[in-house]
Amino acid sequence: MTVPGRRSSTFIRLLRSGFTDPTHAARLLDADALASVRADPVLLDALGATADPDLALHGLVRLAEAQTPEDLPLLLDTLVSAKPLRDRLLGVLGASEALADHLARHPRDWQALVTYEAADLHPGLPEFERGLADAHDPVALRVAYRRCLLSIAARDVCGTTDVAQTAAELADLATATLRAALRMATAAAPEDAARCRLAVIAMGKCGGNELNYVSDVDVIFVGEAVPGAEEHKALQSATRLASHLMRICSETTVEGSIWPVDANLRPEGRNGPLVRTLSSHLAYYQRWAKTWEFQALLKARAVAGDPDLGAQYVAAITPLVWQAAERENFVADVQKMRRRVVDNIPAAQVDRELKLGPGGLRDVEFAVQLLQLVHGRSDATLHSGTTLDALHALADGGYVGRADAAQLHDAYRFLRAMEHRIQLYRLRRTHLVPEDEADLRRLGRSLGLRTEPVAELNKAWRRHASVVRRLHEKLFYRPLLDAVAQLAPGETRLSPRAAGQRLEALGYADPASALRHLEALSSGVSRKAAIQRTLLPVLLGWFADSADPDAGLLGFRKVSDALGKTPWYLRLLRDEGAAAENLARVLSAGRLAPDLLMRAPEAVALLGDPEGLQPRTHEALEQEVLSAVGRADSGEAAVAAARGVRRRELFRTAAADIIASYGTEDSPAEKDCGALVDRVGDAVSDLTAATIAGALRAAVRDHWGETLPTRFAVIGVGRFGGHELGYGSDADVLFVHEPREGVDEQEAAKAAQTVIAEMRRLLQLPTADPPLLIDADLRPEGRSGPLVRTLSSYAAYYRRWSLTWESQALLRAEPVAGDIELGNRFIELVDPLRYPVEGLGEDAVREIRRLKARMESERLPRGADPTLHTKLGRGGLSDVEWTVQLLQMQHAWAEPGLRTTRTRQALAAAHAAGLLPAEEAQILDEAWVLATRVRNAVMLVRGRAGDTFPSDARELAAVGRYLGYPEGRVGEMLDDYRRTTRRARAVVDELFYGA
Repeated sequence: MTVPGRRSSTFIRLLRSGFTDPTHAARLLDADALASVRADPVLLDALGATADPDLALHGLVRLAEAQTPEDLPLLLDTLVSAKPLRDRLLGVLGASEALADHLARHPRDWQALVTYEAADLHPGLPEFERGLADAHDPVALRVAYRRCLLSIAARDVCGTTDVAQTAAELADLATATLRAALRMATAAAPEDAARCRLAVIAMGKCGGNELNYVSDVDVIFVGEAVPGAEEHKALQSATRLASHLMRICSETTVEGSIWPVDANLRPEGRNGPLVRTLSSHLAYYQRWAKTWEFQALLKARAVAGDPDLGAQYVAAITPLVWQAAERENFVADVQKMRRRVVDNIPAAQVDRELKLGPGGLRDVEFAVQLLQLVHGRSDATLHSGTTLDALHALADGGYVGRADAAQLHDAYRFLRAMEHRIQLYRLRRTHLVPEDEADLRRLGRSLGLRTEPVAELNKAWRRHASVVRRLHEKLFYRPLLDAVAQLAPGETRLSPRAAGQRLEALGYADPASALRHLEALSSGVSRKAAIQRTLLPVLLGWFADSADPDAGLLGFRKVSDALGKTPWYLRLLRDEGAAAENLARVLSAGRLAPDLLMRAPEAVALLGDPEGLQPRTHEALEQEVLSAVGRADSGEAAVAAARGVRRRELFRTAAADIIASYGTEDSPAEKDCGALVDRVGDAVSDLTAATIAGALRAAVRDHWGETLPTRFAVIGVGRFGGHELGYGSDADVLFVHEPREGVDEQEAAKAAQTVIAEMRRLLQLPTADPPLLIDADLRPEGRSGPLVRTLSSYAAYYRRWSLTWESQALLRAEPVAGDIELGNRFIELVDPLRYPVEGLGEDAVREIRRLKARMESERLPRGADPTLHTKLGRGGLSDVEWTVQLLQMQHAWAEPGLRTTRTRQALAAAHAAGLLPAEEAQILDEAWVLATRVRNAVMLVRGRAGDTFPSDARELAAVGRYLGYPEGRVGEMLDDYRRTTRRARAVVDELFYGA
């Protein structure tokens, strides 16, 4: 060879071929044993194609030097003339130092690779048994085992088998080895063999036909006495045979060891007998076994010994495996076990742990096994011990989305391939990704990553691990699993009879109709029907947990019919966290939310988005509405677009309210009911303001283009101005305008009147949506006064004619739409009226009290129970609001905190200012919040507004569920309401009436 320092062409070519130490490689090529082939370019190209060309060349020199003079020419000639053999041999030498060592000790074993041509690439168990047949002692068995392993590795590194086929071949080789070891143990103790029957059951990866190159082989031993033998002595004989088998495989000899045989998955683990009878196994599993033991048994497979006994064992334990999901806390136990595995990884290794770490192989395996055990009770297609086969079955059955399954499949294959190549290098049991640069380079190249092997390997590994972790969390901790696990066996695939019985047991009022819905949804062989059969048993339970299960199921059918051809719908319910439960709660809570959803079924997507139920800001809502109006070509189309936004946002608000209220397990006293009420009030008020702004824009554009002849503002008053609207509230408003420069006042007034009329017309167009009524009766002079005034007219009126009630109405005035500057000037105008300096005189206080008493006596509907009327009844909304407003009018001039349109904020400010004790403030707040929640509940349940509790028993129960009262506690709910409002009335009598 030319001296490398002279930059010879050979030296450069070695570098380009992937050698990291070309100087040493050049010396190896100068070895005498390679004299006849060293100049052959075919050899150098073949070495360069291996995972580690330096390692491959070193192994080749050792192999050539170990040949006899007679055998060496055959090796060298084959290397240059037979490409399949050359690729297999050099591929192994470049990937496995341990197999190179084996070939150096047994230099003729390379010839075992010659037989595996295209016609015979995938040997099975019979071929491996023949390969081990001549081994009559442990040393010979190890040599024969490595020879077979050599052929598996050669096909693996050359890509003629994929990772799943390689794992299956390794499991077949392990099975053949166990049989050979048992044959040796039997030959060594024929008297023991004559006394007993012994079956070897493979567990773990061997049982699942997915073994690693180096792994413990998990087994369970089952023994029985032959006829006429004493059971105790037979079990002793079987134990000796089993122990001998384990030693043959596990002990280290001059040829190393094969692999440890681990029997710790047996009943009682290390503390239990090594061999048990079949009846003893069954007794243990039926009485004492833990959840993880059934998970392990999922892969049990008889592999050696007495075939009939092995088959009996598998047949006996299989039903127990597929009943395991019915155990109490089954899902939680499996999840806890997975977390415990991760917690036990040393901190220094967790980021390199390919098998047990987050995003590792075990994440895939646990997720697949849990899904199998939950759904496999009634679906035998899931009964596979092989991870990838089970994953494909889960996808075919609709239990896992196809895209998720494909991503898991690819990630699992990549991670298993990494694991195989890491172990193949030195045939050591490890799952840690190496840290050494040379090891990473060899690993990357072995996986086909050649440009930047280390960087590409790390990138691909992290990407696949991230996918596994995300999908593991999505599938393994999916709420549906625990719910499905609680169902009786067979109910995850609903037969008509089973469904009818369950419907009756769950309390459906019309089981026949409900059953028709179920059959319509779940019949057939389509993927959609398969997913529905998975979802429906769980949904049935959630519907039954409501006051109206029949309505929930009917609503689900309607939504499913509307979205049945939409690819994301069922996938969302199956995969996305609590989406299915959220939908069940919403559909069974009353009429309003389902009616909204029927008109906008795509809003189901909000239920699967963690941020989907968060209320949107006023600015975002107004911008969307105005944009939609701007795209419309008529006022009618514009308001229809605004209504579409309103419909979706009302559903968002109602769904969030129902899920937070109806779905919570907290008692009424434990909920933050005030926060729930505030969220609804803010959301509905903001949405109403945005809708009115849209109607205003449409009305102006249709008559005047972009600019109205007069500046125009809408002022919200009452609950609207206080951000306290409920689902059925009208929008109380005032209208104010101011002529633009150069515009005649009469023309401006006519334009303002016209735009109001057009807004009202557009908003009152027939629709199935909840109505949005604009009420201007709180304007000066009430219904007798003009609908709209100029700012100066308002000022003149309030200066000369304003009554106390009108000042009180202005306490909740706030601009909501139109000209912002004009609206703010209106607020500046009315502040002195609503917050009068030095407060109210005695005459004004008496007038307010008189008006309140008159309202109580005249406006309460005839026959209404004054203890249950939320607005005008004892301790209801009116009582609390008038009390707070009186405090505002008396003290807001001196206490800035009272200058708010919101009742609860004003109440809190009054307490902070020392105007009422904390206990009384809390009593009033609780009563106002409760009355508001009842009004919201009535609208949600009945689909129309109401100020008192429903008389229909089912509707009343639904209101109770919304308020946090389980079935059968309606009486307690009414008692609590009366008690809360009675206490509030006592505070009102003291603070408002001065009693």
